[in-house]
Amino acid sequence: MNRLLAKKWIIISCMGILLIPFGASAQNLLGDWYGTLEVQGMKLRIVFHIQKDSGTYKTTMDSPDQGAKGIACSATKVEGNQLEIALEKIKMRYAGQFTGGVIKGTFSQSGMEFPMVLSREAGEEEVVRRPQEPAGPLPYSAEQVYFVNKSAGGIKLAGTLTIPKGVEHPKVVILISGSGPQNRDEEVKAFHHRPFLVWSDYLTRQGIAVLRFDDRGVGESEGSQEGATSADFATDVESAVSYLRTRKDIGFSQIGLMGHSEGGLIAPMVAAKDQGIGFMVLLAGPGVAGDVVLRSQANRIGELSGGTKDVLEYNDRLRAKLYELVKTEPDTGLLKNKIQEYLLSLRTNPNDQHAKEITDKMIETQVHALCSPWLNYFIRTNPIDYLSKVHCPVLALNGDKDSQVLSEMNLKGIKKGLQLAGNNHFRIEEMKDLNHLFQTCKTGGLEEYGKIEETVSPKAMELVADWIVNGRG
Repeated sequence: MNRLLAKKWIIISCMGILLIPFGASAQNLLGDWYGTLEVQGMKLRIVFHIQKDSGTYKTTMDSPDQGAKGIACSATKVEGNQLEIALEKIKMRYAGQFTGGVIKGTFSQSGMEFPMVLSREAGEEEVVRRPQEPAGPLPYSAEQVYFVNKSAGGIKLAGTLTIPKGVEHPKVVILISGSGPQNRDEEVKAFHHRPFLVWSDYLTRQGIAVLRFDDRGVGESEGSQEGATSADFATDVESAVSYLRTRKDIGFSQIGLMGHSEGGLIAPMVAAKDQGIGFMVLLAGPGVAGDVVLRSQANRIGELSGGTKDVLEYNDRLRAKLYELVKTEPDTGLLKNKIQEYLLSLRTNPNDQHAKEITDKMIETQVHALCSPWLNYFIRTNPIDYLSKVHCPVLALNGDKDSQVLSEMNLKGIKKGLQLAGNNHFRIEEMKDLNHLFQTCKTGGLEEYGKIEETVSPKAMELVADWIVNGRG
């Protein structure tokens, strides 16, 4: 079950693992092992550091592309020349065989499997160019700020406020990230892109102040993502708005919201309640119900990945039924039972050619995901309920090659919601050859994100800045 934003397909978690050494060859394991995990076109480097302490093997793990180092591993064990690495908490396992100086094995997590070879060679680190990121002295001020979300138990959130020089009472926009834990730059380490850093730099150079902040539980922000939903994240944004209204030293002329992906759902949630919001920019925001977004996303990514018509249709029917169970059963305990019963009924159907794919692990994974507060809430939510109460000027953009929040259906949904609100102050535009991150692309497939040097299309940034600066927002 894919989450909404292009950022969370990373399989490796920054947690410990279980390493199993092997008999007479165990001494050969000491030291560093390097591997590369390929997931949906992305390459994630993995490093295991193995030491021996008082007869016990201990291991730490690095995931350089995710900025994780020195992750303590759990335990070690040996059976012949077979190596097994596992962490049950996140359903992760690496099983391999030590032979010829390398370890050949398979990495698995939540029912998905990927081959991975570990060797002693680190290889050359890929040189990545991201020319749109700011370098050198900045022509604007950048201030570290903190604000408190009282409705979330008083957690303190941290961010950066960039303020243009020579502009009296500038407009200010709050950047709202997509799904999953994001830092203030909306950074995806596996792709080496920091979209919000680029957006913030560009908009501030055009005379617009920008507040971007670490999500709760990320970076310098307090709190936790555990159990939180889009509605909870909306209260974080509300606290950011309240903070900006206290800044009498700057005297912002307007406070606006700019949400990307799930942030494009959160922004209308806030603006529907707060009529003082001056304007809103939706970047690849959803305009249809969450279950429709997820089904269309999975189908499009499946098509780009070469899935057959039969498999795509089967999976879509499966998702449709599971999402319907979520939407009609509010009790989590009963929902869990219904999901298990439905999937078990498919597995025992002699006429179902895909029954063998419905393993115990697959059932456990689906139950855990669908009963989680975030996904459960998202599936049940329709953004039109909030868009229909938004009266401020709105700019809604999407790329025609977005494979995660498909542009046509979602832009139509946004337009419908704003029309229900009687809001005539909006502009909706589908941008040619742009993907979910607003990069100029060829297919919109996930594997392109890290390969594209461009972080954000200049055309998209120019359009947004012009719309805000010239009084349309």
